[in-house]
Amino acid sequence: MIRAIAVDDEPPALRILSHFCQQDGSIDLLKTFTRTDEALTYIEQHPIDLLFLDINMPSMSGIDFYRAIANVSTNGKPPVMVIFTTAYGEYAVEGFTLNAVDYLLKPFTFERFSQAITKAADVYRWQQRTDTTTEAYVFVRADYTLHKIALTDILYIEGLDDYLKIHLQPETGKPGVPKPVVARMTMKSMLERLPAVDFVRVHRSYIVPLARVDAVRNRTLFVEGRDIPIGASYEADFLKRFGL
Repeated sequence: MIRAIAVDDEPPALRILSHFCQQDGSIDLLKTFTRTDEALTYIEQHPIDLLFLDINMPSMSGIDFYRAIANVSTNGKPPVMVIFTTAYGEYAVEGFTLNAVDYLLKPFTFERFSQAITKAADVYRWQQRTDTTTEAYVFVRADYTLHKIALTDILYIEGLDDYLKIHLQPETGKPGVPKPVVARMTMKSMLERLPAVDFVRVHRSYIVPLARVDAVRNRTLFVEGRDIPIGASYEADFLKRFGL
């Protein structure tokens, strides 16, 4: 069962979350908080997997709070997942750039809540699967060689007709951009090899890792200083990451 806490300065909102968690049955809502300082103290002392977090709070915004808990030691465990909750849709993109599991726009239904929990469960299963390994990899055959590529090294993947160009980050201590891995395969087959919780197809010619997205503006992603377009046919699915 996924261990969770909820932080919201409005007690009625916390009661709704508590009720929905009881109905769902897969979330163990350990505690609720109306103050971020009390929630931070709890997180420092107790292991949790998931955080329901309101964005608009008086002392510290949910965005700033989530950035703060990123500095809390996890003792080698996966980072705490977050589902943002707010009545203001303009925060969705910023929540996404923090790699939020989902974004619930108040007032939300139990059905919408369940969709967010399903996403969290998928991420949780992936974390548990990779927790026993040092790093996750994908194997790609190119230039008569089987390349072992760490998922964390992928900047973005570019489709070129029947080929893919996998752009990689520079190796530590080695200046310059490494040569991309060019493989003969389709975007569809590549996407099937990648964890859906970490990678998203945003264009007929581009797949990006969510952790690499720096900002989103006017149907354009900014990834490590590069501009990547969001295709019209992929925009709706992309925005579902925000719950919009």
